[in-house]
Amino acid sequence: MNKVITQSSSFSDHKKVQVIALDLEGTLISNAISQIPRPHLYEFLDGCKSITERVVMFTTVKEDKFRQIAQLLVSEGVTPAWFESMEYIDWNSHKKDLSFIPSCNIESAVLVDDVEAYVESGQEGQWLEIAQFSNPYPDSDVELLSMLRRLEELS
Repeated sequence: MNKVITQSSSFSDHKKVQVIALDLEGTLISNAISQIPRPHLYEFLDGCKSITERVVMFTTVKEDKFRQIAQLLVSEGVTPAWFESMEYIDWNSHKKDLSFIPSCNIESAVLVDDVEAYVESGQEGQWLEIAQFSNPYPDSDVELLSMLRRLEELS
């Protein structure tokens, strides 16, 4: 007899976040061209690492470009040093399917992203929506701090 595995409608039903998958453009920075860091980026990333050791980059930006951006952000002191060598998820799809993350239990993973269109069908409960960081890129933006509090509540 085959066991049917169902996804819950809310991540809060689970015990602990084991993988935090982060989007880059519109979530952590403006975009891959202007590369303006979102306010409180360093604190957010440090907080993610305090919740779980496995923080991964899940972005449409190709890995070589992500590494260049990450090196710049580290050199500017707006991200922790580990950011430039963090795990990068290589994927080729229209959706950010959490099953693309190696050795990942989907039910203990979350995706922090500003675009619902990238959320894989059936994984909506793993998606933590963050407001898009967009022009005029206000210094008063506190979305990352709010998201960090939400992540802490889930762990």
